[in-house]
Amino acid sequence: MDSGSMQVSVTTTRGLERRLEVAVPGERLAGEIDQRLRRLTRTVRVKGFRPGKVPYAVVKQQFGQQVHAEAVTDLMQSTFAEAVTQQKLRPAGGPRIEPIATEPGSELRYAAVFEVFPEVSVKALSSAQVERPVATVTEEDIDAMLETMRAQRPDFIESTDRPGKGDRVTLDYEGRVDGAVHPGTKGSGLQVVLGEQRVLPEIEQALLEMTAGESKTIVLRFPANYAVQSVVGKDAEFDLRVLKVEQRRLPPLDDSFAQSFGIASGGVAALREEVRQSMEREVIGAARAKLREQLFEQLYRDNPLELPQTMVDEQITELQADMARRLHIHDPRQLPTREAFEQSARRRVALGLLISEIVRSQDLKVDRARVEQRVEAAAATQPNPQEVRRQYLANREIMRQFESAVLEEQAIDWMLSQVRVIDRPSSFPELTGFGKNSQAESQAE
Repeated sequence: MDSGSMQVSVTTTRGLERRLEVAVPGERLAGEIDQRLRRLTRTVRVKGFRPGKVPYAVVKQQFGQQVHAEAVTDLMQSTFAEAVTQQKLRPAGGPRIEPIATEPGSELRYAAVFEVFPEVSVKALSSAQVERPVATVTEEDIDAMLETMRAQRPDFIESTDRPGKGDRVTLDYEGRVDGAVHPGTKGSGLQVVLGEQRVLPEIEQALLEMTAGESKTIVLRFPANYAVQSVVGKDAEFDLRVLKVEQRRLPPLDDSFAQSFGIASGGVAALREEVRQSMEREVIGAARAKLREQLFEQLYRDNPLELPQTMVDEQITELQADMARRLHIHDPRQLPTREAFEQSARRRVALGLLISEIVRSQDLKVDRARVEQRVEAAAATQPNPQEVRRQYLANREIMRQFESAVLEEQAIDWMLSQVRVIDRPSSFPELTGFGKNSQAESQAE
């Protein structure tokens, strides 16, 4: 039977939520059950009968109840899809199905409760204004970046002096609470670069006052954020023994240093040129990111939407999972409450709907050349670029992510063509957050 034989009614329960009541004629349910039972007679194995020769009545008696339940479930799903198409509804999430009447021999009746997408329209952007930061990479910027690169690859030279910040100390340690050693409070051969705050502050301060071969016992209290929960807030005694002190020395800026960064020829001059090009790409990306943020902020502010709570809830779950991955949190109870993510989730959902509307209304099609560029750029960072590229191209989900990112870029391009763009002088440190003060400190150490 076609969908016209169904009876469908729609009511708005609240906001974007709809309640769809569907009545499917009993003949359609009975026909579906009959077809399934007849297929079973050809495949089912029943003791006392040869395969394919089981009588229909026997199959119905043994499997009728199970087949009826499966047919009801499948029919509710398929007729729901027909009903939303018939009613021109756009569900924003899966329905909550509520069976009303499913008895054999009668019509199948059920309700489906779900949210629909809101009506989305984007106000004209002609009155909007954004600032485009414009910056040039200077020789001073390159000098500062090279100093950072030197600081990332220090040499450590063994010393008999006391260490300073940036120096490396190798030590054995043992912590006791009430005379007992707890997991995570004892170790040997631990290497600590002072100033990186990888150990408790009291331990780091003690190490600054010790030399190789020296031992010391200190008393401290475990802070609230200590990894071992059982000792948080308790006092402990720590025995420290320094095995080795190594002073930090920055490598000279020479041809050997350039080669360590993959510069086969051309030495420091070639390294400077490669650093310049990388920094200029970073300037372009950072300027683009600031434009994007301004455009999105205005788009979100000027186009308020009623949002499906289903989509907001899904986005909250994604944000929580992302935070758990980044911070290596395995216990969900250590995450902030769902309410803490609500505002960010609502903004993401709204912007997704608004960008989709721009893509639809402006008939934007995915720029395949840009997708290819993104694939190449992402693969180039991997050890085997060609193999990774093939894997990307074969993975439909990854390619959808690339395509979605490119469509967003194209939507941003369209928005930039609609708004007034004002250039504002900037600098590499301001655009990228690359602070020169930190470089001075790094060199002073």
